[in-house]
Amino acid sequence: MPVAVRRAEPADLPVLPEIEGAADLLFARLGIVFPPGPTVIEEAIRDGERIYVAGDPPVGFAAVRERDGGTHLEQIAVHPHHYRRGIGTSLMDQVIAHAAEAGSPRITLITFRDVPWNAPWYARFGFTEIPEVAHGPEIRSLWQAEIAAGLHELGPRVVMSARPTPGSPLPS
Repeated sequence: MPVAVRRAEPADLPVLPEIEGAADLLFARLGIVFPPGPTVIEEAIRDGERIYVAGDPPVGFAAVRERDGGTHLEQIAVHPHHYRRGIGTSLMDQVIAHAAEAGSPRITLITFRDVPWNAPWYARFGFTEIPEVAHGPEIRSLWQAEIAAGLHELGPRVVMSARPTPGSPLPS
């Protein structure tokens, strides 16, 4: 049964860090333990980024902002109790629709290259890795901040990009 995706309301925001924390536990099974500090969603809320949620109450979210003249996906997270139900796909479809409606020429993201639900999953939506020389100044700054925070020590990271084409292919 599909879960509705909508723009987050103020009442949704307090539960989003819990969703991110639960989703991050799956990374721990791979030996990836994120450094302490504010979570991605806490920073997104603080910075007033566009946040979409799936479900009421939310069981997943996507946070996007504009970077280097395009839409940048900061994060998609789904609570593990709701995995494998198409929620991530619904959130990604909303991100793609958001970018298309905004007239964005591309969607970028930074993710782990070898984590199955990261770069390989995004590739199913047409995302491809872009070389460092093609990073815009804001993506380059974000990349450097990740290095400084120790994220790149946890596993290979990549910047990926796709054109915002509505009606994305469903992951197999």
